[in-house]
Amino acid sequence: MLFKLDAASPVPLGDQIASSVRAAVADGTVEPGERLPAARVLADSLGINVHTVLRGYQRLREEGLIELRRGRGAVVVDNPVSPGRARILERIGELVEEARKLGMPEEDLLALVRANLAG
Repeated sequence: MLFKLDAASPVPLGDQIASSVRAAVADGTVEPGERLPAARVLADSLGINVHTVLRGYQRLREEGLIELRRGRGAVVVDNPVSPGRARILERIGELVEEARKLGMPEEDLLALVRANLAG
């Protein structure tokens, strides 16, 4: 699995890691039951802090995309988020990244999303 990080991006590196995994699940590159790289191994290969990788993995766990188990590491769940939902999560991440690049406050972005949902 390929992880692409942009150190110049306003998106935190942990969120970029989560985004890479979401995209891989959405396009079928990573399948249910597949193990993700160990946090320490991934951190070393990317030249970042292990806690940054763990933050990304924690985000994915909260979304129900992976399980984190001591001794087994991070594993894509058997019934992960549907591919459609994974694509939406990926697009949301892109939207948030673009808003940050523009310096848009979080409240403004949320207001735009709510307005779009309403009508």
